[in-house]
Amino acid sequence: MRMALACAQAAADAGETPVGCVIVDESTGEVVAEGRNGPIGGHDPTAHAEIDAMRRAAAKLGNYRLTGLTLYVTLEPCAMCAGAISHARIGRVVWGADDPKGGAVAHGPRFFEQPTCHWRPVAEGGLLAQEGGDLLRSFFRARRKGTPAESAR
Repeated sequence: MRMALACAQAAADAGETPVGCVIVDESTGEVVAEGRNGPIGGHDPTAHAEIDAMRRAAAKLGNYRLTGLTLYVTLEPCAMCAGAISHARIGRVVWGADDPKGGAVAHGPRFFEQPTCHWRPVAEGGLLAQEGGDLLRSFFRARRKGTPAESAR
């Protein structure tokens, strides 16, 4: 999760919402891929940290199925990312900070609990939640204090 937090900081440094993700093969300890939020810079509403990391992992492994891997992300996944995690067959999802407004695993639609969800990873929240939450809070606090143009980014 510390690596995911570093990815989140890189996103913040680029002016993106600070969310980072790392995908790990727990059987070998290998970091398969990293990702960070990038919708603004990439002009891509799907460029969430989880999607970025899953795309990189799938390309590296030559397979869209990421069965057996663990995805670490600093913020509870949204519905889009939860759907992609399910389609990728990720084995385990671990997130840091809860997202009561936009999260879709422990909050909102609770995606993996739906009968239409074909693949359900093991899901665990709260790992380094304080650090991830602090990063998000400080990022948005600085945005609110910035100029109107900076706040609109």
